Amino acid sequence: MKYSIEKVTTLIGARRYGNTEAQVSWLLTDSRSLCFPEETLFFALKTQRNDGHRYIQDLYNRGVRQFVVEQVPEAYETLYPQANFLRVPHTLAALQRLAERHRDEFSLPIVGITGSNGKTMVKEWLYQLLLPSQRIVRSPRSYNSQIGVPLSVWLLNEQTEVGIFEAGISQPGEMMALRDIIQPTIGVLTSLGAAHQENFRSMEEKCMEKLELMHDTEAMVYCSDNDIVSRCIRRMNYKGEKISWSTCDQQAAFYVKSVENSHITYIWKEEENCFDIPFIDEASIEDCITCAAVALRLGLTPGDLADRMPKLEPVAMRLEVKEGQRGCILINDSYNSDINSLDIALDFMNRREELKKRTLILSDMFQSGLSPEKLYAQVSELAVKRGITKFIGIGAQLTAQADKIQIADKQFFADVNHFLGSDAFTGLRDEMILLKGARPFGFDQITEQLEQKVHETILEVNLNAVVENLNFYRSFMKPETKMVCMIKADAYGAGAVEIAKTLQDHRVDYLAVAVADEGVTLRKAGITANIMIMNPEMTAFKTMFDYDLEPEVYSFRLLDALIKAARKEGITGWPVHIKLDTGMHRLGFDPEQDMDELIDRLTHQQAVIPRSVFSHFVGSDSDDFDNFSKLQFLKFDEGSKKLQAAFSHKILRHIDNSAGIEHFPDRQLDMCRLGLGLYGIDSRDNRILHTVSTLKTTILQMRHVPKSETVGYSRKGKLDRDSVIAAIPIGYADGLNRHLGNRHCYCLVNGQKAEYVGNICMDVALIDVTDIPCVEGDQVEIFGEHLPVTVLSDVLDTIPYEVLTGISNRVKRVYFQD
Repeated sequence: MKYSIEKVTTLIGARRYGNTEAQVSWLLTDSRSLCFPEETLFFALKTQRNDGHRYIQDLYNRGVRQFVVEQVPEAYETLYPQANFLRVPHTLAALQRLAERHRDEFSLPIVGITGSNGKTMVKEWLYQLLLPSQRIVRSPRSYNSQIGVPLSVWLLNEQTEVGIFEAGISQPGEMMALRDIIQPTIGVLTSLGAAHQENFRSMEEKCMEKLELMHDTEAMVYCSDNDIVSRCIRRMNYKGEKISWSTCDQQAAFYVKSVENSHITYIWKEEENCFDIPFIDEASIEDCITCAAVALRLGLTPGDLADRMPKLEPVAMRLEVKEGQRGCILINDSYNSDINSLDIALDFMNRREELKKRTLILSDMFQSGLSPEKLYAQVSELAVKRGITKFIGIGAQLTAQADKIQIADKQFFADVNHFLGSDAFTGLRDEMILLKGARPFGFDQITEQLEQKVHETILEVNLNAVVENLNFYRSFMKPETKMVCMIKADAYGAGAVEIAKTLQDHRVDYLAVAVADEGVTLRKAGITANIMIMNPEMTAFKTMFDYDLEPEVYSFRLLDALIKAARKEGITGWPVHIKLDTGMHRLGFDPEQDMDELIDRLTHQQAVIPRSVFSHFVGSDSDDFDNFSKLQFLKFDEGSKKLQAAFSHKILRHIDNSAGIEHFPDRQLDMCRLGLGLYGIDSRDNRILHTVSTLKTTILQMRHVPKSETVGYSRKGKLDRDSVIAAIPIGYADGLNRHLGNRHCYCLVNGQKAEYVGNICMDVALIDVTDIPCVEGDQVEIFGEHLPVTVLSDVLDTIPYEVLTGISNRVKRVYFQD
């Protein structure tokens, strides 16, 4: 839908500056995601860390003319003569109000989903259940925040028959705004868990906040077996229809009579029916039951459920980035295919710089509510705007609409098999390829053929978790405090290039690596952020100059050599970072003995200039060292201030590391350095924040071994019972420490502990799966979401750093984003 700028002004109660006539179709809150500038309305949101008003000039230069702001730029008539500025007291509130008024335009079933876990799963499975018969708009991915919800609701259009939206909260008082935007007719509470519990006084308080979404709904779906949920619903005096489901209360609206593996028998409106689902885990069973209750309330019949439930597909809630064959990079989003998710995937692709040749492989899109002519014209416009250079269409509809795709290099195929047998497939090389296919087309065949073949052990890296960890530590910092993120040792094993791209995208001030070669790798991958070299080698000065890398300087010998090298290259004012040794006694100038000479040498040359001065806490992770940390800070404070006094320009001061950010927020100074905490481990207590890296493998072979036998080298694996032993393709050459063997530690198979038996070999380990239901090919978690890496480091009597950085490069990294 399009709105005139006059109507938008009225809807959000803004004061308008400018008189250009315009139509608005797209809402933008992130300047990096701009696609259609001529019809975009940009909301200059202010957050603790950023201010959207900074990007007005850039967006205007890129064609945006409509802005919602809290402050109108000075001399706007001269600087932005074609722009309209809509001034409001709060831009976020204006965004939410516009979405709320847009929602008022529609009288149709709207499902609002909240809960601690399962929101996205329930949303996507409901979408699959309803899709054959109804046109649906749903939240893209996990757009369930104060910003994500209004952007999701804005997607409602004239063709929509049902809306399905998630609502996520993290603290009291947030749900009311989301409720007013979504205005659900049916409310769904999935589950109640520990997420964000630190912001609530009790589980009941969090439950009541979530139930605020249901306040004016016609019906509410929930599990009455949860005592807290049932108690809170009684307290809220709900007036609508309560559709409770239960496995024990026969009076529940949806009574689950039995669950036998994946066969569910239920009673609804006094009739007994059943359906099968393709899942056996408890969480999926609960989510499917919730979906069934909602679908019946929306008009599906028990027969529809019996037909459609077995066809539910696992939900991949992430974009995966993988290395492909023949120099290609694959972005795999072949789990759903609609115009909104296509735009998000193209935006993700567009932000990556590795390869300039960008290919979109797309299948027919179903249930869009648009004519094929209009739909694929929109697809073409999106692809062109996002820089697609090659288009491959698969399906009868796309083939028939080939003339609508305005990309010169384009080919079309009836199905995946025809494409795989063509020259177009074998000719793919040195390209970034986005795979976007509707489920019936079987795009997994393309992925399997294109993916670089490596052994079955992978390290999954969750890029969203990196951002969540970054924001966790930023919450302790003042908005003006800068951030250095440590990505040395290949980002603690996670892969420096991908982590750096994510951090650069979220505007960290500095990246830090150990040696110049690591910095060169980042520059060649398109990283433009400031890069600090923590252990510069004297043989690499020229490299640092060539690739704009800023070295740490910790000794007079290093300083003199660097100055000499810079002079030789005709360089002046090269930024360096001065390290002071306040107690680590590893590297650095003595802040009490060396400052006068250091200042004298620095002020009598022009080759280098101090950009920052820093030191390192010895024990900020433990209260036992607080007194020593205080002495360290006093030494650093005196030495760094003395250095600053010798220069007129601002020298950034930093001493807080990950633990220091949390433990000593009063000592954050101008900048902080984030290391292990970025990767999800709180070095204060080794608790897991948000898991970034998950090491997985698969069962290669299983065999029955009698108790009289042994397994592995040197007959170390002694058995005290008849056992089932599984071989997994991971060994010490992959980074699995040999000391974990001989039942000293375990991995997880289908969620259950499987001890390592016998010695761990170079490429293979043996595990005991005697009491675990499993088959060859099942997944094994070495560490990750369900088995913290700290379990392994504790067994090894070491630190998590060592385990993470020890993962071999032959283990493929797979990156994903929710």
